[in-house]
Amino acid sequence: MAKKEVTVEEKLRALYDLQLIDSRIDEIRNVRGELPLEVEDLEDEVAGLNTRLSNLATDLANLETEISNKKLAITESKGLIAKYEEQQKNVRNNREFDSLSKEVEYQELEIQLSEKRIKEYKAKITQKNEVIENTKEKLARQEQHLSHKKNELDAILKETEKEEKLLKEKSIEYAASIDAHLLSAYKRIRNKVKNGLAVVSIERGAAGGSFFTIPPQIQLEIANRKKITIDEHSGRILVDAALASEEKQKIEELFS
Repeated sequence: MAKKEVTVEEKLRALYDLQLIDSRIDEIRNVRGELPLEVEDLEDEVAGLNTRLSNLATDLANLETEISNKKLAITESKGLIAKYEEQQKNVRNNREFDSLSKEVEYQELEIQLSEKRIKEYKAKITQKNEVIENTKEKLARQEQHLSHKKNELDAILKETEKEEKLLKEKSIEYAASIDAHLLSAYKRIRNKVKNGLAVVSIERGAAGGSFFTIPPQIQLEIANRKKITIDEHSGRILVDAALASEEKQKIEELFS
């Protein structure tokens, strides 16, 4: 059985139907706008702030360990000083006494250095605790902001999810009925033009969304639906107003 040849009019109707469906999908996505990206950015920021808090907590733990180590070093130095001072009581000559005095002096310097380091570590702890508080406040604000944006996005998705799913299915279905060459041209024009409108109807003697008047002879050819006409100014595929009106009504009934 010979395959039925598709007329130019049928191709134009299929193209315009596909345009109406894809335009409605675009509208739904425009309602969502930048929300998905905003949610993604906020999620990344919240994750980054949590990582920062985790790193700061590790820094604090390391500083506390350093303080503990310095306190142990001080205790050790004090023990050695006591030992050297005790030994000084039993020295046999001045050389031994001086040698032990130097050891005592060295341990006293070690204690001073450890005490200095402890002060520095405590100052760093105070500083880091301030950063932690500021980071926690910022995190709380951003988590609240994220929750609000997520709820906003979820509400829009819930409202449009069913319709968008149906529209996507119909877009695939209608695209399958258009020959590959024409579909490729439609997609190419759609990607190039503003608002994704690749197929437009004649409105008041001009292509939809254009101010350039189409000559009456060209308008007549478009109305005859015997060939695919491309608008020389906008690069869009043109259909007559009557065809557009009929297909709009058909698509509205399909999704009502």
